[in-house]
Amino acid sequence: MGLLPKKLHTRLVEREEGNTLRTLPKDIRGIDFSSNDYLGIANNQIVFKKAISILYEKEIVKNGATGSRLLTGNGILFNEVEKLLRELHNADSALIFNSGYDANIGLFSSVPQRDDIILYDEFIHASIRDGIKMSNARSYKYRHNDLKDLLSHILREKGKNTNNDREIYIVTESVFSMDGDSPDLKALSLLCEKFKCNLIVDEAHAIGLFGSNGCGRIQELKLQENIFARIITFSKALGCHGAAILGTADLNKYLINFARSFIYTTGLPPHALATIIASYQYMTNPQGLKERELLHENIAMFNQEKERLGISSFFIPSSSAIHSCIIKGNNKVKQIAQIIQKNSFDVRPILSPSVPKGEERLRFCLHSFNSKEDIFTMLQHLELAIKKI
Repeated sequence: MGLLPKKLHTRLVEREEGNTLRTLPKDIRGIDFSSNDYLGIANNQIVFKKAISILYEKEIVKNGATGSRLLTGNGILFNEVEKLLRELHNADSALIFNSGYDANIGLFSSVPQRDDIILYDEFIHASIRDGIKMSNARSYKYRHNDLKDLLSHILREKGKNTNNDREIYIVTESVFSMDGDSPDLKALSLLCEKFKCNLIVDEAHAIGLFGSNGCGRIQELKLQENIFARIITFSKALGCHGAAILGTADLNKYLINFARSFIYTTGLPPHALATIIASYQYMTNPQGLKERELLHENIAMFNQEKERLGISSFFIPSSSAIHSCIIKGNNKVKQIAQIIQKNSFDVRPILSPSVPKGEERLRFCLHSFNSKEDIFTMLQHLELAIKKI
């Protein structure tokens, strides 16, 4: 086997020397405060058995899609899932992608055209940034959740625009994956409407948690008619795999023709699609509502308890399931994580360069199945670890 080229080896050495080298995690056993399985659906036996029963009922005995959806891979379940998504999310169209990453790459690499402008929140997800890099449009970041800064960018671009065909795309998340906070979506929507910009919202960490039946922040605020595209994923609260882009029928047609991450990949296997159906059925039934209520109770209690312990100043304010405790420095945040892990809690550090240097953190993900006692005890261990380190 060939040796790793010197330039690549040098980059690895630099990561090691800077204590920023990524490695696959060991199996950390403990009470889950790190996964995206907010409603416990990933390990839910009811959903698991229902997915299998859907395949049996429809007499689908296939392990794979056998090809891309434009060739042999567009089985009956794709049509059923996309119909379900259109109805539940009040959308004209829904197009399934193999993952949130694929959806973001496909959308942002194909939709914004040369001379178009993309204005994106500085904390936007890495997959969106990668898609933007693949686009021919010009892009600029605006300060996190700062509508005044965004407005200045819009006015700048509008002021120098001599091309009536130029489009401006504004990109944000309804719940940010690392900070757990949200933008003022109503004000953002009004801003886009006023200046005729196209608003794109990634709802990955809002689906299952907010809105009627867990359909997300956009529907909770009744803004779906004002959004150019919504990206939803099934790998967080829905506990399975895949993603979809919601928008107009014309956007759907365009993506089928030009989104390369859709065109040139094998479709999701039937079992993945059956699981999406089963997860949505569970999420929208009374048990799903109960799980959402339990989760929001845990979120409220987590916020109250960190206030009581006097450690709230370390946290970014959040009313979502994601709570980030800023501990500067990779070494420090690793040490505190290890202390908590030794006390049987699965809490993971987020290190630079995944986040900017100086913004290293412990990222706590709350779930409907976390007990009150577990939340109390874990935060007490955090308080002691912060004092110690």
